[in-house]
Amino acid sequence: MDWREHPANRDFTPEAKVEVLRQMMRIRRFEQTTLKYYNGGRIGGWLVLSIGQESIAAAARSLMGPEDHSISGWRGMGHAIAAGMEMGPCMAELFGKAGGCSKGKGGALSFFAPEKHFWGCYPLAAAHTPLAAGLAFALKQRQSEGAVACFLGEGSVNQGVYHESLNLAGLFGLPVVYVIENNRFAMFTSEARSSRFKDCLARRAETYGIAWDKTGDGDLYELRARLSVAFDRARKECQPTVIEIPTYRYYGSHVADANHKKYRTPEEIEHMKATRDPIVRWKETLLLEGLVSDDDVERMDAEAKAEAMAAVEFAEASAPPTVEDIVKDVYWESDHGTEASKIGRHFF
Repeated sequence: MDWREHPANRDFTPEAKVEVLRQMMRIRRFEQTTLKYYNGGRIGGWLVLSIGQESIAAAARSLMGPEDHSISGWRGMGHAIAAGMEMGPCMAELFGKAGGCSKGKGGALSFFAPEKHFWGCYPLAAAHTPLAAGLAFALKQRQSEGAVACFLGEGSVNQGVYHESLNLAGLFGLPVVYVIENNRFAMFTSEARSSRFKDCLARRAETYGIAWDKTGDGDLYELRARLSVAFDRARKECQPTVIEIPTYRYYGSHVADANHKKYRTPEEIEHMKATRDPIVRWKETLLLEGLVSDDDVERMDAEAKAEAMAAVEFAEASAPPTVEDIVKDVYWESDHGTEASKIGRHFF
């Protein structure tokens, strides 16, 4: 099948196609810059990179409208950038500065922008899957023609709360799309060692009477087409979908994953970089279609680099949180001086 002829791609304008490439490049340059400053001792805590998986975030976002929402597991910085979060506050958050998107208090796992309909990155496996169901329930109650995209890793599918969420999504008919980004290793454990069911992780949705699909991240036209069916099902039929997307991360589960070249060989990693890089593949597609030139690509890459470095400058110029800030943003009552804050004990 020529996926270019799918209804989802017939109206995929040249400008939108180029924008997908731009978003993938922005995500990668942002994350590469964070890695540089993490290695330089400027960033602490967790740093979870999605380098190698950018096409999923960019393709999904290219299909989403103003009524749609998204939420992510811990590999979520790319999804945050794709959702429209600015690099400056995101970088400042990583630097632990008050100008960060969560005032420098949470780091990489606290990217959060309700105004962008992006409801955060969650470090505990599958902890966000019931929140996605709750968001979808709210959309249904408000009769909004929106959908919720919930991105999770293959390790999350073995958590009980994920199955509870699927049960409720199927039972109530919720407009949620669970997107399994299967990069083969949950933390340091392979899919073969963590999941007894070998056929397709998304197929487990059959148990709950939920539609499912599986597609790769190599052909962006196919990826958009398959995702669009799931989004349309959510928006028009108010029904959930589980879709699995095999992908590949070039780095470890997080930056402190010292064994990521042991459970995968360096040769395998280099081979995957050389043969299936999502940015290279989409760039080559656009070059063949005559939508960009090599000079265009170089300019976009330079712009992405400059934007990431400007984010570093923003972070470095931002003030750190004060000692007094430690007790803020803990209790709404205390922060806003409500009547409840005048009684009882809030800090212990």
